[in-house]
Amino acid sequence: MASAVLYTSPKPPPPTLLFPSAPTISTPSFRYHRRHCSRIPKIPLSSSFRNGSNSPAETGCPVPPEQQPINEFQNLSTSFPFSWASGDLIEYCSRLIATGSSFALLVGLPVASVGALGAQSEPLKQSLYAVSSGFLVVTLAVVRMYLGWAYVGNRLLSATVEYEETGWYDGQMWVKTAEVLARDRLLGSFAVTPVLGRLKVTLVCLAAAILSCVVLLISIDGGGQTEEAGNRVIHGVYSDESARSFEPDAFCGEAGLP
Repeated sequence: MASAVLYTSPKPPPPTLLFPSAPTISTPSFRYHRRHCSRIPKIPLSSSFRNGSNSPAETGCPVPPEQQPINEFQNLSTSFPFSWASGDLIEYCSRLIATGSSFALLVGLPVASVGALGAQSEPLKQSLYAVSSGFLVVTLAVVRMYLGWAYVGNRLLSATVEYEETGWYDGQMWVKTAEVLARDRLLGSFAVTPVLGRLKVTLVCLAAAILSCVVLLISIDGGGQTEEAGNRVIHGVYSDESARSFEPDAFCGEAGLP
């Protein structure tokens, strides 16, 4: 009996379907995003704008660096007391108040207590003298700041620059280029003009305060003086009765002379 041999081939594996893999999207980490967002993009400027100076080789500016308006502005913005006016408004007012109060307490009040006549018996008058001295000192400081900022502002807004090449005897004048003039006028309009406006308002307020103190002092002096007819009296200093005892000849012929 013949046997049949069956050769069975192995079962073929199931067909595999190949799908294109989904593209992987890399998301930046939070640390990377935070680090790069904190940086401010720098705008490239021409070399004449860098460091706030004009290079003679590039702009043809013959003005010495210390006499250039842009450098004068930078020096004024960091100098004492001109930097007060360009700072924060609250800080500016607090510094002026501290200056006036310190002078009034340390200088004005002792001088008023010693020099004012009858200051011990009139504390209100003594206080007004001290407050007026504080207002006066602050006014002088604000006037000085205004003159300095006005000088720099005029040089920034002007189309020409007056400078001294080696000394006061060789004054020269340089006409600004279009690039320098645009930069200086932009700086003068947006940085110096607001400071001058603030100083003007401060001067007006100080003038009103000083005028109020003067009016109060005049009213106190007018109300406190009681003049009697035919009696020349300066309280604490002079009176007719005391003068008659020392100089009777000066009162000859007057009624009431003993």
